[in-house]
Amino acid sequence: MADNIVLELKAVERHYVQGQRKLTILNGAEFVLTRGEMVALVAPSGTGKSTLLHTAGLLERPDAGDVILSGRACGRLSDDERTAIRRNDIGFVYQFHHLLPEFSAVENVMMPQLVKGLPVKEAHSRAMQLLDYMQIAKRADHRPAELSGGEQQRVAIARAVANAPLVLLADEPTGNLDPATASYVFDALSALVRQSGLAALIATHNHELAQRMDRRVTLAEGHVVPL
Repeated sequence: MADNIVLELKAVERHYVQGQRKLTILNGAEFVLTRGEMVALVAPSGTGKSTLLHTAGLLERPDAGDVILSGRACGRLSDDERTAIRRNDIGFVYQFHHLLPEFSAVENVMMPQLVKGLPVKEAHSRAMQLLDYMQIAKRADHRPAELSGGEQQRVAIARAVANAPLVLLADEPTGNLDPATASYVFDALSALVRQSGLAALIATHNHELAQRMDRRVTLAEGHVVPL
């Protein structure tokens, strides 16, 4: 089990100050995510789902505790080190796709690879492979405005895994989609996780999709607890 641990939160605390008040969002949160595992994070709005994802994804620093990624303690690394880890080892998918509107689908998926330093030809080849895997290669040359919501989100997923990250963090990735499209996108994401050995933590309000994941957790008083 220990060899398969990709992401670990150890006694993570996260606080915010509003005026005279200190708000505690995460209060000694503990969590482990293993290779090839899909975990659903199901909790009401305002309980800290986004804070948990942002902290796990090194977008926010824990106020106490640590985030361990593939055995490496990341909570106190420099901004440049954390940026490099996010670029190479963590993929993000949000409720809104955040695709670059002036670029085609394949160019959007190429972008993180080019930033990493891959040659254009290699980046294009991998981008097309991912779009084909997500069953949207035929729309590779279309810009986001020419794609449906489900197509845009599949492109966003392909972009998130373009650099073969260790972990995928998704915040309501099917929240803007109708039930049938949401199920289709989830199936594509699930197949990708199983095939690649990626570890995925997915925040969702969709209980039907949550039931199809390996396990389900929620947030209670700043702790991560099983459902």
